[in-house]
Amino acid sequence: MRYNNDKRIVMTLDAGGTNFVFSAVQSEEEIIEPIRIPAEGSTLEIVLNKIIQGFNEVKSKLNVNPVAISFCFPGPAEYELGIIGDLENLPTFRGGVALGPMLEEKFGIPVFINNDGDLFAYGEAIAGLLPEINERICSSASPKNYQNLLGVTFGTGYGGGIVSRGQLFMGDNSAQGEINRMRNKLHTNASVEENVSIRGIRRIYCRETGLDFNQCPEPREIFEIGMGLREGNREAAIMAFHRMAEVAGDSIANAITLIDGLVVIGGGLAGAYPLFLQRLVDEMNTNLTTMVGTALDRMEIKAFNLEDEREFNLFYEGDTREIKVPFSSRRIKYDPMKRIGVGISRLGTSRAVSVGAYAYALARLDA
Repeated sequence: MRYNNDKRIVMTLDAGGTNFVFSAVQSEEEIIEPIRIPAEGSTLEIVLNKIIQGFNEVKSKLNVNPVAISFCFPGPAEYELGIIGDLENLPTFRGGVALGPMLEEKFGIPVFINNDGDLFAYGEAIAGLLPEINERICSSASPKNYQNLLGVTFGTGYGGGIVSRGQLFMGDNSAQGEINRMRNKLHTNASVEENVSIRGIRRIYCRETGLDFNQCPEPREIFEIGMGLREGNREAAIMAFHRMAEVAGDSIANAITLIDGLVVIGGGLAGAYPLFLQRLVDEMNTNLTTMVGTALDRMEIKAFNLEDEREFNLFYEGDTREIKVPFSSRRIKYDPMKRIGVGISRLGTSRAVSVGAYAYALARLDA
């Protein structure tokens, strides 16, 4: 359901280890200039007062009272209850902090907290890649319609979220979509995040060039080197993104085997997709080998790169045909090609999270 014409206002927060960024959303659009407050604080009381201060500043800029607060916050957490656990980047959060109930008492409105990967996926499912692909494919002969989405983010870490038939998937322990905990194909005792992250890109580039990690370029520079736009070791740059693609593609193939839906990629590394996306999709489509030596498709479905025109056309056309209904003169459309697409965020990660937080709050209120 879209909320692009809804006049209700929701106050939001993008909480990171460095900054708290506060805003307000109406009709799926930010309506104030975001307010940034440094996240550091020597005590929990100082940090909590900064969060209260941020929302007070947002509220002071609004002409209409907000109906809810909705935001992403790092985990571990019990998001349904609004309780935040022991955080690595915000070390004053220890022993369980009832952040949601505190804000409900302070502002007198419902408070909804979730993971950024989940809200990113929800935003893209409502107003991003999922509706765009369905709108485009409805003009084809194919009867396909996609209702499931896996959203993943490549950045400081590797995050994920799942949306199925309009509903954000919620686990029993607020640990849903934690794709970063999958096993790393290249380093089997490590998590996939060791490669699918900013540090993973830099580590591979440093290893291949002999640079000290402190001298290593940032991923944007490594991408420009790989594209031939900047001086540097181009082969090492390409290898760094290909290694990320191989590990990410393996983990996404494992996840999508259970989900069977489109995949959307966001995060700070998503803009480098010309260097990694096709390699990622190729990894998803690799074969397994049976015990008697024959090839077996890695997935029951085939993945297509939605950012490549040739691949998108194959995805778009499918294999539509008409078949006869037994004992009837009626014929119906049938597309036996089981396929999904992998594409880059249509909204941008920050806006997708914002739209997701807004829609999640209104959906919960309406329910």
